[in-house]
Amino acid sequence: MSKSMSVGYKLTFVFVALYAVIFLLSMQSTGFLWLLLLLVPFHILGIYNVTQKRHSILRNYPVLGYLRYFFESFRPELRQYFFESDLDGRPFNRRQRSLVYQRAKNVKQTVAFGMQMNSQEIGYEWIAHTMFPVKITGHDLRVPIGGTECRQPYESSLLNISAMSYGSLSKTAVRSLNAGAAIGHFAHNNGEGGISPYHLEEGGDLIWQVGTGYFGCRDKDGFFEEQSFIENATRPQVKMIEIKLSQGAKPGHGGILPAAKNTPEIAAIRRVAPHTTVASPPGHTAFYDHFSMLLFIRRLRMLSGGKPVGIKLCIGNKEEFSELCFEMHKNNIFPDFICIDGAEGGTGAAPLEFSDSLGMPLYDALTFAHNTLQRYKIREEVKIIAAGKIITGVDIIKAIALGADVCYSARGMMFALGCIQALQCDSGKCPVGIATQEKNLYQAVDPTDKKQRVANFHRNTLKSTVEVMEACGFKTLKDITPDKIFRRTGPGRTQSFNELYFSQENPINLDQFIKN
Repeated sequence: MSKSMSVGYKLTFVFVALYAVIFLLSMQSTGFLWLLLLLVPFHILGIYNVTQKRHSILRNYPVLGYLRYFFESFRPELRQYFFESDLDGRPFNRRQRSLVYQRAKNVKQTVAFGMQMNSQEIGYEWIAHTMFPVKITGHDLRVPIGGTECRQPYESSLLNISAMSYGSLSKTAVRSLNAGAAIGHFAHNNGEGGISPYHLEEGGDLIWQVGTGYFGCRDKDGFFEEQSFIENATRPQVKMIEIKLSQGAKPGHGGILPAAKNTPEIAAIRRVAPHTTVASPPGHTAFYDHFSMLLFIRRLRMLSGGKPVGIKLCIGNKEEFSELCFEMHKNNIFPDFICIDGAEGGTGAAPLEFSDSLGMPLYDALTFAHNTLQRYKIREEVKIIAAGKIITGVDIIKAIALGADVCYSARGMMFALGCIQALQCDSGKCPVGIATQEKNLYQAVDPTDKKQRVANFHRNTLKSTVEVMEACGFKTLKDITPDKIFRRTGPGRTQSFNELYFSQENPINLDQFIKN
């Protein structure tokens, strides 16, 4: 109380002095009395802050304390534009973002004066090239997805658009992504928010993601509904179905659509109440264990007319994934693909603890999944899709070396649309109109221009992938092996990806699951 009073006395003294100065000045000219219009509101504000109890800094500094909030409001912009070096910045540094912008705009994609990275720093990675480069004819790099029970296999591009929902993204962003996919003949994962008209208008191939909320195939109580699933799954534009178990940025939490983004239109597509925060349940209600999930996969494949059906997950408990592989092996039922989402994957909104501390990073998860499928002798039945901070040709090659067949990119595609990494995705106030539902913001995204940028980024990234493959002597994707990629692990010490990720993996005892 004494501290509050001392601040009050100081405030009174300052404003009495200011009033006195204005009074003296007004004796020279009455025009100075207009200064009271500025001073009186500040005085009232000061009195309020001295008595309020919510903000300590404003209680101690009733007027000047607002400077803290003022400078904090544009601190990220100051850091990004004035103080951040080319190799700083998270999740993507300026050099990475600039590369995507250049490829999307189809402009200069070279750098001058050599390497900026410290090649002696622990964690630095590189690929061994060959003395005799090869020539790869055709840059399409298609990968067939579909197992023995699949009647409509899909020839997938090596790089596709990762899951981002309409609702999380604006309608103009969704249209631009899908139109870009149509131009470049690659797939667009629509995310768990259901299939909107904007996913269908441009004619791009769709990977329909079915999450725990069953948006697009749910009844009024939120449970899986067969008839509405058939209506969407049998659309010619839908090429594959992906059952989302979890995502890297918030495994075990479920998706979040903030109320600010849940417009009446989005609510109608998802069959939920508008202007409410929509949180998908952490788990599915259509199945409850590994075997029932495999039966659900087979059921969806049948209902879709034989299209590829897979799962997406961020690996956590290794034993659970091993048991899933055992159930596949035992029952001879397989997903057509498994998307491995690394813990470093992106999201529009996630609790900090989930984003920073849960889930297995992509490289560890990829190799574990690949090795486990191989040990159960079922690797040929299941394709692996990698997701998590993949934006360059080298990123793709590293993922392939560690076991991936196909790659997803979400934030890379957002950068191609014009994302500036403002980190405002969960506010509904995305400054470039990508992650917002405010018309005055999303109208800035012009699909006629942005669709070409998305297609350019995809084409130029695959071109870069091929160029690196040629320099390293990889004639096909199967020639990419982990023994050709290296990481500095200590002073004077380097190890190949093969040594780091494959030589230390402990064999799994199949009998432990048979006994259980």
